[in-house]
Amino acid sequence: MTTRTPGGAPRAVGDDGADHATESAELRAVQAALRAEHAAVYGYGVVGGRIGEERRAEARTAHDAHRARRDVWQRMARDLRGTPQAAAAGYTLPFPVADGAGAVRLAAELEERTAAVYGDLVRACEGDRRAAAAEALREAAVRAVRWRGGSVAFPGLTERSDEPTAPVAPQT
Repeated sequence: MTTRTPGGAPRAVGDDGADHATESAELRAVQAALRAEHAAVYGYGVVGGRIGEERRAEARTAHDAHRARRDVWQRMARDLRGTPQAAAAGYTLPFPVADGAGAVRLAAELEERTAAVYGDLVRACEGDRRAAAAEALREAAVRAVRWRGGSVAFPGLTERSDEPTAPVAPQT
């Protein structure tokens, strides 16, 4: 969407109402991480309602971890002179969650999605912010392994692999 500044020049405004043209790449990545954490907190509310008793403590711990990360990204957005993105009233789940198995699958999906966002955040940040993003990526990857029961070679990157890549043609 485009709006006009008081002087009449157009500027880009995202669907979320934020003026992304004036945000740094680092702030945009922090805001994306914050949005991912809002979604994860919501998603773990669903997980907690469907998960079996044997994994309920694990879900509660993950929920608490995402709430803590959300708070970190909110502070970081303010430190970067941004206004932290607010949580949406609700989120669309990637699939129906009718039972404990679906809850486990959703928890793994939430962790993989946050790991993908953290990969972008690591790339956009430097110094202490990069270290915090790398730590968050590692934590999400470990939780994904616990939920999924297996790992991927490069957490935070494989989530992008669903886009086909062009084959390499020999040079002649």
